[in-house]
Amino acid sequence: MSQTQILTLDDIKLLVDTFYQRIQSDELLGPIFNERIQDKWPIHLEKMYRFWQTVLLEEYTYNGRPFPPHAQLPVGPEHFALWLALFTQTVDELFTGGKATEAKWRAAKMAEMFQHKIAYLKNNPLNIV
Repeated sequence: MSQTQILTLDDIKLLVDTFYQRIQSDELLGPIFNERIQDKWPIHLEKMYRFWQTVLLEEYTYNGRPFPPHAQLPVGPEHFALWLALFTQTVDELFTGGKATEAKWRAAKMAEMFQHKIAYLKNNPLNIV
């Protein structure tokens, strides 16, 4: 049951930490993320805190390009569907309100864009990200 709104960096950290704990233990997504990130989970989580802090709280702490690290991942539609389902479930269990709705909308748009870009690169391997 939703308890609170997403208003602070601590809320972002709770969302990100809970979500990526689920990702790490998931049978389909866990191996992909764990192989790519390896022992750099603290670095990855810190980057995700800054990303979502920038996107949802409009506190501009993230500077980067989110897509390139994902460009060569061995993922397809089933991975994106599960990723989005886990994200949505996490948001719904922890938060309510406008920022929670926005987080789910932005995650869906990001998943859609990444999925299309990855499919494009697989079909056009000479293009560089």
